[in-house]
Amino acid sequence: MKDLEKYLDYLKYNKNYSDNTIINYSNDIKEYLEYLDRECLKLYEVEYSDIRFLLEYYHSLGLKNLSIRRKISSLKGFYKYLCRNNKCRDNPFIYVSLPKKEKKLPQFLNYNEVIDIFNSIEIVDVFSLRDRLIMELLYATGVRVSELVNIKLEDINLNRRSINVFGKGRKERIVFFNKVCGDLLERFIKESKDIRHDNYLIINHNGNGITTRGIRVIMDKVIRNTSIIKNVHPHTLRHTFATHLLNNGCDLLTVQELLGHASISTTGIYTHVTTEHIKEVYYKTHPRSRK
Repeated sequence: MKDLEKYLDYLKYNKNYSDNTIINYSNDIKEYLEYLDRECLKLYEVEYSDIRFLLEYYHSLGLKNLSIRRKISSLKGFYKYLCRNNKCRDNPFIYVSLPKKEKKLPQFLNYNEVIDIFNSIEIVDVFSLRDRLIMELLYATGVRVSELVNIKLEDINLNRRSINVFGKGRKERIVFFNKVCGDLLERFIKESKDIRHDNYLIINHNGNGITTRGIRVIMDKVIRNTSIIKNVHPHTLRHTFATHLLNNGCDLLTVQELLGHASISTTGIYTHVTTEHIKEVYYKTHPRSRK
């Protein structure tokens, strides 16, 4: 569909949305177009009264509120674009209330579990060194996996121990890393010099930039060699990074800046995590609170 293709180009080149976000929008809209076809509805003639049945359809699929919120947001943005380009008269989604967000605290690792991950990787060649560096960077900087795979050599300042990261909407921020991570980083850059074919820091076995899927495969392999029984994914280390900073006295605004959150309310979820941690410690340590 030409209007969809033009809209996705608009998101990429005008709005600077990430590839992952554009893929999600594309999938949501294509699914919606299939729904309209089944229901004999026309894209440009959908009315507000039709949306109730769409919401019922989403709920019948067993989708969580978060997924439905994203789909509605995708469609609202698409219709806004269509209206602006005179393809339809009204945006039928403009008055649709989004389902409430489910309150789900992010899962994080304790420090011993983080060390277990690091110690499970025996560095025997450049790729095991890479795997260790991936884990260290995710924990040291709190970057998203999509940001990690896009880090280039010129983004790194070894002397300042900092990296220029480009987050959502190509928004630039600076993250920092510790000496242990810095030593691994410097070593990997030197040892990978003869096998790399481009400027991306993290490379695959062909010497080219790795994908987010590649990072997940590596992490799954690493976690299998630990004693951790939690479901650990790349974002778990981002949650761990934020939680450990707050538990050790870092202020919320600094964590917000390091994570690249546009709104402090997004970062605020970690205060609930740390509050739960404090409560747990209290009940375990206060003499009158013990069972």
